[in-house]
Amino acid sequence: MLNDKSFIHYLKEAEQDFSGWDFSYVTDTGRMAASLLSWSYGSMAKKLITESTSLLDMGTGGGELLAKLQPFPQSVFATEGYKPNFPIAKKRLNPLGVTVVEVDEDNLLPFTNGQFDLIINKHEAYSAQEVRRVISENGIFLTQQVGGADCAEINEALGIPLNEEYLHWQLDFAKKELEDNGFRVVFAKEETPVQRFYDVGDYSHAIVPSLPCFWSTADIKSFHLCH
Repeated sequence: MLNDKSFIHYLKEAEQDFSGWDFSYVTDTGRMAASLLSWSYGSMAKKLITESTSLLDMGTGGGELLAKLQPFPQSVFATEGYKPNFPIAKKRLNPLGVTVVEVDEDNLLPFTNGQFDLIINKHEAYSAQEVRRVISENGIFLTQQVGGADCAEINEALGIPLNEEYLHWQLDFAKKELEDNGFRVVFAKEETPVQRFYDVGDYSHAIVPSLPCFWSTADIKSFHLCH
């Protein structure tokens, strides 16, 4: 296994610094692919932005997606909690008129009550109560989330148990939580798209760094079998 040069090469990808939220290095090269969803978050966000006057993008990453959703309303803010991403987002978004704010707690957003008439959120954790506080009375909250059992087959293949802390995170739970905090849900849908990683390098670089102590506890032989 340790003499498998291509396997060792892919493992080293996990050691490279990762910042921003641009996975084009694996998607554009065909190293990872996913089946299409029946909706488009980008198309929905684009339409809503054209109708808004004050926008918040939660968990903007490096600002890659938000920058592509111009033109913006007069007031635009973005939050980011991952420290390596914060300067990247500022550099990309500040020239576009976007104020980027670093946040540490989902339930302590540094904004006034009812400040935004549109809040968008792609794959970012949130507090339903706090989102309700900072959104206007008739404001719109658009979010696309990742379920708690995402990529369960990979966990199974590697012998890594699913994180029980997030297994409840499914559409029914999220919908009820929003409704309990005063939202009226007008569109909700859940799908399980097929994701395929064509080599272990794209998975180890993009996903494994988020798994605590992976290299010290996981069965590397199982990872090699996936290779």
